Amino acid sequence: MIKVVVDTNVFVSSFFGGNPRKIIDLWKTGRITICLSKAIVDEYLEVLRRLDLQNERELEELLSLFAGGFHMLFAAKTPELHIVTADPDDNKFIECAVALKAGSIVSGDKALTTIQDYMGIKIVTPKAFLEEFALAGSHESPP
Repeated sequence: MIKVVVDTNVFVSSFFGGNPRKIIDLWKTGRITICLSKAIVDEYLEVLRRLDLQNERELEELLSLFAGGFHMLFAAKTPELHIVTADPDDNKFIECAVALKAGSIVSGDKALTTIQDYMGIKIVTPKAFLEEFALAGSHESPP
């Protein structure tokens, strides 16, 4: 099982297609497990409320997946880490990944991706994640 924390910028960008959409599609089909914490879900919802999304069907589908708990892990408690990042608000993604032993954090945020690795957790762009996933896919058993 590939456990992944998805940064808010990737989650929101998925509504507009491209590599972020491909990552969310991997989650929807159960090929990856998304890792969440209360702080991450709160941020997702806050940003989605601010956006005037055209694809309401897509939003409803995602919210029903969240409500059903499909292909996701939820950290009831995360460690409080003091990581040197350009944006301390990004710590919630690393804290969630540490709590749930995720293999990757997928982000388009340079403050996070410049870290590259935290305690063995890869911090990668959507493109890099998809490239690694494709390579790993040939060695993986079907979900």
